[in-house]
Amino acid sequence: MSAALTRRGVLASLTVALFSGCALPVIPKRPAPSLDDALGWIRHDGDGRYTLWLPRVEMGQGILTGLKQIACVELGVGWDAVVVKLPCTNDIGRVKATVGSDSIKDFALPLAQGCALLREAVARGSFASPGDPPPALRWPTADRPDLKRPPLAQGEAIVTGQPLFVADVRRPGLVFGRVLYAPLSPEFASLPRAFDEAAARAQPGFVALVRDERFVQGQARGLGIVAATPGALDRIEQALAVQWQKEAPASGWRELLDIDARLADGDRLTHAVHDDDVPRHGTWDLDLRFDIPPAAHAAMEPRAAVAEFDNAGKLQVWVGSQDVFYQRDVVAKRLGLDDDQITVHGHRVGGAFGGKTICTVELEAAVLAKSVRRPVKVQWTRAQEFAQSFHRAPSSHRVRVRLKDGRLQHWWHGFVSSHILFTNAAMPPWMQAASRFVGDAGVARGARLPYRAAARETRFALQRLPLLAGPWRGLGAGPNHFVTESVIDECARRVGQDPLTFRLAHVEDARLARVLARVAQMADWGRPLTGERVGRGLACGIYKDMSYAAVVADVAVAADGSARVLRLWCAHDCGRVISASQVRAQCEGNLVWCVGMVLVEQLDLAAGQVAASGFADSPIPRWGDVPAMHIELVDEGDAPTGAGETAIVAGGAAIANALRAATGVRLTSLPWRAALATMPR
Repeated sequence: MSAALTRRGVLASLTVALFSGCALPVIPKRPAPSLDDALGWIRHDGDGRYTLWLPRVEMGQGILTGLKQIACVELGVGWDAVVVKLPCTNDIGRVKATVGSDSIKDFALPLAQGCALLREAVARGSFASPGDPPPALRWPTADRPDLKRPPLAQGEAIVTGQPLFVADVRRPGLVFGRVLYAPLSPEFASLPRAFDEAAARAQPGFVALVRDERFVQGQARGLGIVAATPGALDRIEQALAVQWQKEAPASGWRELLDIDARLADGDRLTHAVHDDDVPRHGTWDLDLRFDIPPAAHAAMEPRAAVAEFDNAGKLQVWVGSQDVFYQRDVVAKRLGLDDDQITVHGHRVGGAFGGKTICTVELEAAVLAKSVRRPVKVQWTRAQEFAQSFHRAPSSHRVRVRLKDGRLQHWWHGFVSSHILFTNAAMPPWMQAASRFVGDAGVARGARLPYRAAARETRFALQRLPLLAGPWRGLGAGPNHFVTESVIDECARRVGQDPLTFRLAHVEDARLARVLARVAQMADWGRPLTGERVGRGLACGIYKDMSYAAVVADVAVAADGSARVLRLWCAHDCGRVISASQVRAQCEGNLVWCVGMVLVEQLDLAAGQVAASGFADSPIPRWGDVPAMHIELVDEGDAPTGAGETAIVAGGAAIANALRAATGVRLTSLPWRAALATMPR
């Protein structure tokens, strides 16, 4: 059993024992894949053709291409001989959600073994007897020219606009639904107090007004509408003119997370990452505070679902989710159905980044479809994505360091964050309170210092916030590495050492040292930059104790204080690389996230609600913000690990360290603001 499952099991036991009178939400089931499972993913169709039921969700990370490549190599067939179908709950056994950069790490070997067994069975005309030695695998040393650079699976369909996404689903008699909620965080109680039903019914395209107790988000109660066209939904919503009864917000996230207020109250912080006892008395060489604000996932595809009941009461749901089985579990429980009464069809997801893991539009569509007895499509607007989704967990950090003879002596890092794995988007307050006994591994991710010191102490506390927060690309890895790598850079400056030299003198892991040395070579580290207000920065990190990245960034700061990233170099080690082009694409995506994280992304809140309704209010990087990127994959034959989120550990801090070099200003509160460039050095 994995550590995550163990924590989940402990949490379930605690909550059942302590809060037996409260209803438990559905807990995701995430079994580890096995060879027996893999034998159900691949099927021989005769005449040398095969069908692969993809046990992962394709959301732009290229896993459809990568796993198909493995299948073709092991089966010994050409690319066109294998047809890949996206997951459906009726076609394969339960698999865990597509999260955590685990798809190649956990699924490549079982799939390769299953395909090898099928290859031998087809050649022999029957499967081997139990106890027979398994056939030799080909995938670790595959060198087939036709599969070294395979075509992007579904690539042609994407560029020609073929129907791949759940928003493309069309059903006979399809109508369109929306569930309205108060313009307020679901952490505050709200419900529809009054509305003009007659005016709504008078609108062309009106189908139904649906009141249902299952329209619930946190403490918010919703109201459903159904229309004949998507455009009619806007007119009906406007005509309803819902008046909301709302709880008044008491405090904001900044006050609740304030690390210095916690420390002033004597809070020693509950959960330990490093638990050395660092002396508190005496002076510190560095004492820095960092504040990481919330940020949106900003996926290009707003979430959507289609639901349809047949005459026998069986339900089909088409989803764009990271976990089709979890959608089945939640909808079954909330509608009182058995698993065999629901079929959930997975579709390609237009960006998720941890944000499409819970059940939202899927349940809304199912409830509306049951009410009107017609197939219903629900697709959130961009404004709903900002207002009703969960976002990057904000955090507040204090880091104190003592240095001795040019080396780290004492490292003390304390921070407060909202929950991530135990997100308040899915867990009520009483259940999150129970989670304090076991911590939150998502919050801790990336907080472990990979450098030697005489004593290291890193602790954190959890705080439920008045906004929804949860998994965001890499979970805590991006923000936590941003903090630690910024401080390490400042340590090197304090002792007058080159940042690369300082890191290499302290690094504990040989693979981390290897990517550091590699990226320095790629970028010609040490070469002076020319021009005014330009700077170069370096950072590195380890993702989930399994994958490694190091990044060098060059930036330029204009006279008005605006900053631009000129170039990024990245050395990336995720072990054995199956599909090099897809891994590079993931690195590029992560690095663009880092640019956004440091330079532009922010999610403002006002009066208990997210202020943004579109990308104009919550910006993301534009094409002009994307720098030249040079990526080198380090593959020394280690077992394959995660590539999906690894570069997030290094890119942000490398950019911030470059800004420090260009301006003399240490960025401690994201994002960069032009006024910072005018601060005294």
